[in-house]
Amino acid sequence: MAVTHKQDYYDVLGVDRNADSEEIKKAYRKLALKYHPDRNKGDKEAEEKFKEAAEAYEVLRDPEKRQIYDQFGHEGLQGTGFSGFHGFEDIFSSFSDIFDDFFGMGRRRSRSWSNPGRDLRYDLEIDFIEAATGKDLELRIPRLETCEACQGTGARSGTGPQTCPTCQGMGQVYQTRGFFRISTSCPNCGGQGKIITSPCPDCRGQGRVEREKVVSLHIPPGVDTGSRLRLRGEGEAGIQGGPRGDLYVVIHVRPHDFFEREGDHVFCRIPISVIDAALGTKINVPTLNGDQELTIPKGAQNGMTLRFKGAGFPNLRGRGRGDQIMEIKVLTPTNLTKQQEKLLKEFARLEEEKKKKPWRKLKDHLKEARL
Repeated sequence: MAVTHKQDYYDVLGVDRNADSEEIKKAYRKLALKYHPDRNKGDKEAEEKFKEAAEAYEVLRDPEKRQIYDQFGHEGLQGTGFSGFHGFEDIFSSFSDIFDDFFGMGRRRSRSWSNPGRDLRYDLEIDFIEAATGKDLELRIPRLETCEACQGTGARSGTGPQTCPTCQGMGQVYQTRGFFRISTSCPNCGGQGKIITSPCPDCRGQGRVEREKVVSLHIPPGVDTGSRLRLRGEGEAGIQGGPRGDLYVVIHVRPHDFFEREGDHVFCRIPISVIDAALGTKINVPTLNGDQELTIPKGAQNGMTLRFKGAGFPNLRGRGRGDQIMEIKVLTPTNLTKQQEKLLKEFARLEEEKKKKPWRKLKDHLKEARL
């Protein structure tokens, strides 16, 4: 039975006038599946309901059209140029994203011939100090570039890609299984929708050729092993005018002989002699930015830590710098001469006397107390 008048679009979809876009879409999907032509062969009433639901959805999904409809009704839409759909192909082309959800129940669409280029990865090894100070350098990257001979078409000059005769340019072929249409990639064109009958001799029909390109890279101070630097648009060229991919540079920092890193802090061990530990001294210590004077206090013990504030790695997020933390390692002297041994024995005797003095004083006090 044909519909002779236009129902209220909200009533058609069975939604409230305050329904949001997701509720409207969900209601339409339900009706579209119920009244889809492939499930209702020869049912004219189902066909009309299918068209009516599509028309209601077309208006209510568009904020501007919906506002006009809410204010002026069907008459108000006449001034917008909207006159509904003229056939099923209009509906399927407009809402193909929805029908794709129904296991390929939509009508066939032409497949885009262009595709984005592939992202690339480049592993870069740098020195420990370079990771702290940053560096500018140039990389030589092998990548696929658009073929200049055919301008990326893949076809010999004077020719061009042809529409695939198997899928008629849709990139997919369909099989009917009961109520459903199952889509698969076209085996003849690989899902591209086009084939090249006369390939370009330079790129052999691929539309791209491998070239080595020089890419400038800025390594910011503070990177560490595992840091990834993204260079937009420096990956492989796209197919048939598609966008370029990106280049990801993965950093690997070589270990240092003297420094170790923990977060933004730098650690190192400072060897000193027993004499310097006992008497204290000043020595020049390497840092990430050159030598700096370090004061060793008198009586420094093995394992003591001293610190240079702000002498570590800069934080990549701009949160200041770490510290350089130095652990004191007191070295025991070896291969002593007889003179040195004699002096150390004298030193040991004096130390022993030093330890006995408090006891002697205590004994003297006790002796005086008894008298």
